[in-house]
Amino acid sequence: MQQDLMRYFGRASGSVQGVGFRYFVQKNAIKMNVTGWVRNMEDSTVTMELQGTEADINVLTERIRAGSFFIKVRELLLKKIEVIADDKGFSIRN
Repeated sequence: MQQDLMRYFGRASGSVQGVGFRYFVQKNAIKMNVTGWVRNMEDSTVTMELQGTEADINVLTERIRAGSFFIKVRELLLKKIEVIADDKGFSIRN
């Protein structure tokens, strides 16, 4: 099923730091069987890599864009990148 996987590099901006955004992304990624990572950046954006099926990534990115009471994503930019074979889990990076 490796050929069915896609991987994206993403950058989210808006109210995405200090509001539990990384944990929100991690929790939803795990629910959707999406692997990768998420990290706060010094410019107040959050970057991430998301790997999974197109359907699972679409649901996850819809949830990210919708945010929550505290999380307000102004923009989520995604760029398709190369799949990483045997990628496991979803981590929060510092």
